[in-house]
Amino acid sequence: MRISIAAVGDMMIGTDYPHNHLPDDDAVAFLADVAAVLSAADVTFGNLEGVLMEGGEPAKKCSNLNACYLFRSPPRYAQHYRDAGFDVMSLANNHARDFGEEGRDSSAAALNAVGVLASGREGTWSAIIRRNLSVAFINYAVTRNSNMLLDYETAFETIASFSDEFDIVVVTFHGGAEGADATHVPFDDEEYYGEPRGDVVKFARGAVDAGADLVIGHGPHVVRAMERYNGRLIAYSLGNFATYYGISVAGIKGIAPILTVTLDGNGGFVEGDIVSTVQLRPAGPSIDPRDRALTLIRSLSIEDFGEPGLSFLPDGKILPEARSSIVGRK
Repeated sequence: MRISIAAVGDMMIGTDYPHNHLPDDDAVAFLADVAAVLSAADVTFGNLEGVLMEGGEPAKKCSNLNACYLFRSPPRYAQHYRDAGFDVMSLANNHARDFGEEGRDSSAAALNAVGVLASGREGTWSAIIRRNLSVAFINYAVTRNSNMLLDYETAFETIASFSDEFDIVVVTFHGGAEGADATHVPFDDEEYYGEPRGDVVKFARGAVDAGADLVIGHGPHVVRAMERYNGRLIAYSLGNFATYYGISVAGIKGIAPILTVTLDGNGGFVEGDIVSTVQLRPAGPSIDPRDRALTLIRSLSIEDFGEPGLSFLPDGKILPEARSSIVGRK
């Protein structure tokens, strides 16, 4: 028995706060170029940056409304994610509470109404059955009221308990520094503007040791390395996938993979596939004929881990490879 899981990074396909920055077609076709790839997997996951909400009270006041990084999309946009193939969304990130817990509740309700599972608040998770396998998604972040990445021991205990109950456990996290200079994993605690962003290698490897079968990172707004650790795949950041406004997509911040991972019935990594995408505003993500995400992830994986335990083929295929030791760039 095998199962395929597709995953992408950060998504926010238009905001109407504080000013109207919604796509001209109301985002109906924003994900059209990538929908076939997303829909091909048994389960498809993404990270929702912002809220799906009408009205509401912002969690903080913006002193400059022309540089206000609070994101609110109409609840009807949930259908666009469903139509593109998404089954599961993370609401564990620094924008999930842009309009407080009411905003996160509204996002979850809008997504659930169209058949997309969503979780991220402390103590929540998502579970789905595919190919007669039970799959749990536990989403972590460094922001309050979310499943807390920084509380490593509690996180690992939780993951271990889920490993006993589910056939496949997928752990996702929103952590690490941000920006074009944040492509490398530092093997240490990270910060962003003074906010602790965690030691993502400690968290990801600890999650695998506790029983996670696949670990997916997002948050740095750029792609990061991948490694195969104890037979499980870790992707440290999948970058900006579909961000219409307010999040820079300049240079490497505009390239991202659609990562599809095939696992066996015990959660072991069988193979993967990277389809590179690029954002060229005002359009949504499209397939990148230059394969820049694949090229960058392959180079970062070798630079950061030496032997990442993976072979990245020119066609995007990812295969397991012998690893003499589990080390990393210091």
